[in-house]
Amino acid sequence: MVMDEAARRELRPWLAWMARGADSMGLRPGHLTLLGLLLALGSAVAAARGSWLLALGLWLVSRIPDGMDGVLARMQGTESELGGFLDIMADFAAYGAFVLGVAVGAPAARLACAALLLAYYLNGSVFLAISSLAEKRARQVVEGERSLQFVRGLTEGVETITAHGLMALTGAVAVVWLDELVWVFTGMVAITVVQRVAFGVRVLRD
Repeated sequence: MVMDEAARRELRPWLAWMARGADSMGLRPGHLTLLGLLLALGSAVAAARGSWLLALGLWLVSRIPDGMDGVLARMQGTESELGGFLDIMADFAAYGAFVLGVAVGAPAARLACAALLLAYYLNGSVFLAISSLAEKRARQVVEGERSLQFVRGLTEGVETITAHGLMALTGAVAVVWLDELVWVFTGMVAITVVQRVAFGVRVLRD
């Protein structure tokens, strides 16, 4: 949570600079969303093949266009609900595919990866439900510039990016520890689920 906010604050000028470059090349936000997703899927394939350093590189690079698409949309004045929808879908696909790739590439971590996917499923469901119900009630429950009302929690975007990067790095240097790492992050995501459920109960029961 704190890590995500601090990282976004530090990266915002750099993302804006890169977005201006993308704008000068005639790129649109949807192009960046698709590029980020394709790179993330490539990272998942690399992890499944046990090419951990390649998976790490592709994963980290994939998050750059993913972070730029919203910045570019605001810069071009093309923000839309469709763009926000496609962006969140690409994020979920990228996260899930990477974990699936880790499960294939590291059989000993498959149970932990299955648990992490379950935690992601619950976390995403709670997040989307709160955002949808808040919009239905015409309530702004969370401040921010994102398309959806993003409820804060222990694990957000930057924490997840970091955790996935550490998974790939651990696979490269000490795959025996990968199972433990995935379990630890699964626990962190589970805590986020509890935080968001508690938040949802508090703001939606009125």
